[in-house]
Amino acid sequence: MTVLEKGNITIHTENIFPIIKKSLYSAHEIFLRELVSNAVDAIEKLKMVAFAGEYDGDTDNPKITITVDKDKKTLSIGDNGIGMTAEEVKKYINQVAFSSAEEFVQKYQGGADQPIIGHFGLGFYSSFIVAKTVEIDTLSYKEGAQAVHWICDGSPEFELTDSNRTEQGTTITLTLQDEEIEYLESARIRQLVKTYCDFMPVPIEFEEEVINRQKAPWRQSPSELTEEDYLDFYRYLYPFQDEPLLWVHLKTDYPFDINGILYFPKLKPDVDVTQGNIKLFCNQVFVSDHCEDIVPKFLMPMRGIIDSPDIPLNVSRSALQVDRKVRKIADFIAKKVADRLKGLYKEEPAKYVQCWQDLGTFVKFGYINDEKFKKHVEDLMIYRTTAKLGGSSEDEPSVQVETEGGDAWQDVSVKGGLVYDGQSYTTLDEYLERNQKQHENRVYYCTDAATQATYVELHQSQGLEVLYLDSFIDTHFIGYLERDRSEVKFSRVDSELDENLVSQDKDTEIVDPKTNQTRSEQIKALFEQALNNPKLTIRTEALKSDDPAGTPPAMVLLPEALRRLRDMTALLQQEKADFPEEHVLVVNTAHPMIQNLAALSQGSIVGVEGASPSAELTNLICHHVYDLALMSQKGFDAEGMKQFVTRSSQVLTQLTDKAK
Repeated sequence: MTVLEKGNITIHTENIFPIIKKSLYSAHEIFLRELVSNAVDAIEKLKMVAFAGEYDGDTDNPKITITVDKDKKTLSIGDNGIGMTAEEVKKYINQVAFSSAEEFVQKYQGGADQPIIGHFGLGFYSSFIVAKTVEIDTLSYKEGAQAVHWICDGSPEFELTDSNRTEQGTTITLTLQDEEIEYLESARIRQLVKTYCDFMPVPIEFEEEVINRQKAPWRQSPSELTEEDYLDFYRYLYPFQDEPLLWVHLKTDYPFDINGILYFPKLKPDVDVTQGNIKLFCNQVFVSDHCEDIVPKFLMPMRGIIDSPDIPLNVSRSALQVDRKVRKIADFIAKKVADRLKGLYKEEPAKYVQCWQDLGTFVKFGYINDEKFKKHVEDLMIYRTTAKLGGSSEDEPSVQVETEGGDAWQDVSVKGGLVYDGQSYTTLDEYLERNQKQHENRVYYCTDAATQATYVELHQSQGLEVLYLDSFIDTHFIGYLERDRSEVKFSRVDSELDENLVSQDKDTEIVDPKTNQTRSEQIKALFEQALNNPKLTIRTEALKSDDPAGTPPAMVLLPEALRRLRDMTALLQQEKADFPEEHVLVVNTAHPMIQNLAALSQGSIVGVEGASPSAELTNLICHHVYDLALMSQKGFDAEGMKQFVTRSSQVLTQLTDKAK
């Protein structure tokens, strides 16, 4: 192969300038962040030089000043930092993308606590996005230095002259384009400083007052902050929100440098778990509201700040560049969150359970989406239960735990879980151990305490413990529990009747010698004829109870597999699932009303002397019983509710007629 020519690629400034001005920064307002960041760097550089013994002047009163002149359409950002000589202006300003910060850090490593912000060398040129002319007036800290003035109109040409400036530092003056005069407005400047520069460690003066907070709590040691400090910071970041449940303070410099404070907020039922609320900073400079690649998706509902110079950003410092380091940082954050939850569970169980309704969503979402996180939290999963728990056994140690406001917490046993305000909480292993003899490896659960109350009470009456899996994520979460605990079967209280709930020795009495029908067969035939629905399966069972009138006259059962398929389809299609046409109606033959209904169908209703058969009333009552069972399952649509109201009126009318 013949080599024809070797050489260097030449980049012409007239070609790259339009790219820098128009394409590098998507948001015009970024220019102020970049110029203020450069001013902070200039001040930090002066401190480094002083630390190295090369400057003995004042470094204790740093400040950045922003001024506007609406008549001249100018915006100026000034600092009392290190300044530049003519040679440095030529080197760092005239050579595009030559970063003075990179070179400076190499020379003065370890010279100051505050890191240098800039490292691309392009931030200064963002000023040309909004300005038609940019001027630099600067005086170096070096003894005997000559102040210089630089001016450029956005073309490759510039002019460098001597200046009569006497104060050490640099002032950048932008003459704004006509369409960018919004940056002369006081409210706009204040809003941008609050957004991007609020936590920069140098006072920013505007209109004779300091307009930034400067202090970044996440860069302090946790031992320096009180609980009120954390709460005040949260209120500042997220005003008019409920107080956070708890927080995690991130602080490490190995294997990467990362600081931050993450808060667990109280979650609303309509929370969007894919919407991020965590702010990304780089050396106290705001970068983005989008941390999807840094924060594991199951922690997206968390709030707070992550600050790291090790997070790779694109050249304009406005977006992440995803690489292996970002994934490691995400794993680190997930582990720190898990460690915080473990500590709370062991050291403050009262607070843990008190926060569980909201914390549980984070934990379960993480369990589903992250194998590493799942291993950290699988022993921290707790569930509200119908069991009445407490440490009453003499051979089981217990501890009295109280809340700040009173003595709502009871003493709890090792096997019993926690009890708060009469509500018991347990782990899955504790539940299975307690119920091993009665229903080994079966978990009865409820997803809606209101609509499934009848079924829950029925289970409780026969000593069957029910877990409440009633958060919006639980329908999806149960499948993952079953995958990991393959020996355990989960049954919702309305999916099937346990044998412990049904009396096996009733309903065998022959009530019609002509047809040899039992009471159970008679009632089933009665409902099948009245409802006339081939997609409805009707079963008759005598439910156990000391008070048969207190049990439901009928119940609609939704088979577990069919209901889950329906719920999953609705979830994927982002719409409410229709009530399945195929379901089971269990008629309780032990209920007095059902027995009276059977008698009514034979013309011998109790208490009505000489009553004749009333096919219409029997039919209406059968429908009414079915309607009530559907209602407990929210099985009505608009038309079904209309028919229910009409039939209810007809039933009451006929019953009052008979009463007369």
